[in-house]
Amino acid sequence: MNAVAILGASPKPHRYAHRAQLKLQQHGYDVIPVARKAGDINGVACVHSLAGIDQPVDTVTLYVNPSILAEHLHELIQLKPRRVIFNPGTESDELARKLADNGIEVIEACTLIMLDNNQF
Repeated sequence: MNAVAILGASPKPHRYAHRAQLKLQQHGYDVIPVARKAGDINGVACVHSLAGIDQPVDTVTLYVNPSILAEHLHELIQLKPRRVIFNPGTESDELARKLADNGIEVIEACTLIMLDNNQF
């Protein structure tokens, strides 16, 4: 299972979420962009919520403000990924604790750097 969901995916090339999707695809990951407004990004259809994902997900990488993430916490726990990556600017001790309490590994790191350093 190598599916990676990107919460806060963006079709805008200057956004880190967009760069992460491209790099994940280049590394051979099955990417699931999660974005309320976008139709598809880089040829991949977006789902509009985590609840819309109908396959197992190994990793969710976050590109949303912690206040927005709180809205998605229940769906994230229900999705039950192996791990969640809090990229810079998305960190939340409270949300990380809730994920960990539900058996989900929490990592505070940059997906782009992890991929560049073969640590993903």
